[in-house]
Amino acid sequence: MKRIISLLLLGLFIALPCFSQSNLQSAATVNLTKTEAITVGQLRMEVQRMEKASGKTLSKNERLQVLDVIINERLVIQAAERDRIMVTENEVNQQMEQLRNVLAQQLGRKPTESEFAQAVMNESGLDVQTFKDQLRRQLIVQKYLMAKKGDLINSVKIPTEEDIASEYALLKGELVRPETIRCSMIQVAYGPDAASRSRAKALAESLVKEINNDPAKFDEVAQRSVAPNSGYQAGDAGYLPRNPEARNLVGQTFMDTAFSLKQGQVSKLIEGQQGFQIIKVTENYAGKQLELNDVLQLGTRITVRDYIGQGLLNQRQQAVLKQASEEIVKDLRSGKTFTVFENNINW
Repeated sequence: MKRIISLLLLGLFIALPCFSQSNLQSAATVNLTKTEAITVGQLRMEVQRMEKASGKTLSKNERLQVLDVIINERLVIQAAERDRIMVTENEVNQQMEQLRNVLAQQLGRKPTESEFAQAVMNESGLDVQTFKDQLRRQLIVQKYLMAKKGDLINSVKIPTEEDIASEYALLKGELVRPETIRCSMIQVAYGPDAASRSRAKALAESLVKEINNDPAKFDEVAQRSVAPNSGYQAGDAGYLPRNPEARNLVGQTFMDTAFSLKQGQVSKLIEGQQGFQIIKVTENYAGKQLELNDVLQLGTRITVRDYIGQGLLNQRQQAVLKQASEEIVKDLRSGKTFTVFENNINW
């Protein structure tokens, strides 16, 4: 998730969350096509977010650098509006869906809304809506760069097989797939009250008794989950790697139970945070040192070769994007296109 998010955000530009109107003094104004204030409150909140991420207090000079970056973004967005370069809601949604797919590959299943929100918060420090607004602005910046510097950006050379092999030799020690299983799951959810939990437990125990460790019976019971008022859900739970990240999502009990089973075996009753679960392991994979032609993430077709090649290409693209950004910003900052009120950021 972190790699994809970092590729979407240009290093020269950061985006602002929607802030409270706690401080309306201007830290700067941008006036390429219209006068637009960057308030002290907006700058303060961005600085605080960066301080939280870095674990240190920013000096005044560093706060001025943050303000400079915000000015750059505002200038580019005003220039894009002037040149009628826009981003549609569908384009933003497509990018958000790509991020969901990346998380799904990491989890081996489709993430819940809360899991996706937590992943976004962990990597960006933003809630989903604020991150989406940020992403929209970044897409506008990218479109503007392509419109003005497309020839430079498109000049990036695709990595050769030799490039990929050389990079693989450096990364080989990190390219290890942990022991992994794939499982189907029956879940009987319950609410926050004791009565709901009691009813769910009674139903779950009756299903365990009916299944009686029989894989075929498990499948039969799982198929009945689609019936109205079945009281439980069932389906493919995807791939579960044996690592700390997966454990934090499913819990230690689920992890220990799942990895104690062989292919085709059915578990005992497991109690999770939101319900009772019964699982059947459908696939087992031992830990493996990945080679270039191996699939990087189970359930996908992306090989290690694909992953490394795309990573090298992204690095080259980012270097060119940085160059293009600097050239455009230099042009947009010429003349009286912005004003900084340095005395207003002495906090």
